[in-house]
Amino acid sequence: MKNKHITLPADPADAEDFDVTAEALDRSQRARLIRKTRTGLGLSQSEFASRFRVPVGTLRDWEQARATAPDFAIAYVRVIGRHPDMVAKAVA
Repeated sequence: MKNKHITLPADPADAEDFDVTAEALDRSQRARLIRKTRTGLGLSQSEFASRFRVPVGTLRDWEQARATAPDFAIAYVRVIGRHPDMVAKAVA
């Protein structure tokens, strides 16, 4: 099995702590950006998904870091964060 690069090693003094890979750290940072953008707009997951044409299940998976949001989705979320009304009109 291929060894994954450990970005943040587990704390040996904490039996419940675990190693964090670079991939997992990236996925969680992407999840945080999406969640903060949505909540910053004051929208529920359903409202955000509907307004910006993102499947709600996909949005949930991204926000809960069950799946890694692809680069294009991160770019889209950044544009939504800066110009939400313009994006909503463009996809209506």
